[in-house]
Amino acid sequence: MARAGKLKKTVVMVGMMGAGKTAVGRALALQLGVPFLDSDAELETAAAMTIAEIFARDGEAFFRSRETEVIDRLLCGEACILSTGGGAFLAPRNRALISAKAVSVWLNADLKLLWNRVKHKDSRPLLRTSDPFQTLQDIYEARVPIYAEADLEVVSRASYTIDKMTTQVIAALATRPDVMEVL
Repeated sequence: MARAGKLKKTVVMVGMMGAGKTAVGRALALQLGVPFLDSDAELETAAAMTIAEIFARDGEAFFRSRETEVIDRLLCGEACILSTGGGAFLAPRNRALISAKAVSVWLNADLKLLWNRVKHKDSRPLLRTSDPFQTLQDIYEARVPIYAEADLEVVSRASYTIDKMTTQVIAALATRPDVMEVL
């Protein structure tokens, strides 16, 4: 596969749980020939626990603090694609780190699409409530204005494949010569 471009700085995938940050991020990294990193996976490795276990044992505030440390460390490495947890971009400190060292790409999926993707998964600690759809809707409504602060936005559609979303992200990155040199 021909490379689409040369990445000059790290691309940080942001958005809601279920938006496709990991799946699209992996495909994007492959197409651009750069490493793919996932801040949640890196945090789980460092803690030797799952995100759900960290939440249950230490709480969200502890988790968010460790998450910032991991993101900061990962942003200091070579240019890559970095997928972050759904709440990572909410913290002003994380947004400042990302803005200073990388470019953020918001995968903007609507509530219906997100619900279809996450409703059967037990790996989402924030949705372990008596009304997970309402919880997702509340989280969505609170977070969308913050995700809108991302450097770039790529709208996700139910009909889009991972390859189509990857193409859409590359097109968005190509508008930023400071981020990607088009080959």
